[in-house]
Amino acid sequence: MPALTNRSMTPLEWGLLLVLSLLWGGSFFFVSIALQDLPPLTVALLRVGLAALALHLAIRAIGTRLPKSREVWTAFFGMGFLNNVVPFVLIIWGQTHVASGIASILNAAAPLFTVLLAHLLTDDEKMSFGRLAGVIIGFCGVGVMIGGAALQALGISILAQVAILVAALSYAFAGIFGRRFKALGVSPIATATGQVTASTLMLLPIVIILDQPWALPVPSPTVIAAVASLGLFSTALAYILYFRILSTAGATNLLLVTFLIPVTTVLLGVSMLGETFEDNQALGMILIGAGLAAVDGRTWRLLRQHMQRAAT
Repeated sequence: MPALTNRSMTPLEWGLLLVLSLLWGGSFFFVSIALQDLPPLTVALLRVGLAALALHLAIRAIGTRLPKSREVWTAFFGMGFLNNVVPFVLIIWGQTHVASGIASILNAAAPLFTVLLAHLLTDDEKMSFGRLAGVIIGFCGVGVMIGGAALQALGISILAQVAILVAALSYAFAGIFGRRFKALGVSPIATATGQVTASTLMLLPIVIILDQPWALPVPSPTVIAAVASLGLFSTALAYILYFRILSTAGATNLLLVTFLIPVTTVLLGVSMLGETFEDNQALGMILIGAGLAAVDGRTWRLLRQHMQRAAT
């Protein structure tokens, strides 16, 4: 695998990351609607189950087949556990106790965890000053952008907040674990399909035993639409992009999407819902942009080149 440390992402990868942030940013909204009628575990199962159904139809339509080897399916179950079962259940449950803004802040810890874990567990994504500084700046930007009211609420519902932090840590492990699919020769769409299929198989018996979904009241049309959007767009399509970015840009670059999620959510609210653009949101976006630029690496290289020319 080529060295990824301090690797600058291509314009295509930045574009895919932006689209992924839109898809995942919507998931917090869709989850909050789905929880009006459905319990957390059922929401998590429907999310991965609908995604699995859609992706199986997609790979059949394009003539792709899932690998059958035990090694690949063991990896699918490992990835499904780290990237779906653990974080989806914890975040969805956490959102029953904390606001989505707080969940976004805590979820944005994922790149920080990833930088540290990648340094310890990989040979080609070692920590650099620019990368660590960029992640910290970006994390601060998320906190500033979400606003003081959400920050003041930190400390309330401690268990729920810890659950979301554990979910962010699980995402970090998943980003590193998922690098193996490129070496196994599994395409992004096949990896996405196998992962959500394995997640569905793991969640199904738990939901049957604990939630007994057949006994639940029929959800409202709004909730049904939210669950469908959560499964088809925020999961099925999102994970095709996720594994495409991961295969070329690395885990640390990929998890920067959690910084972009609040940005895209605010911009959508301003442009489509007529919401007011606040000063703290502008400052937060500036910090996030500075953090992303630092992680990308080009800023530091240009600064060093400028200083070298000035010295001569």
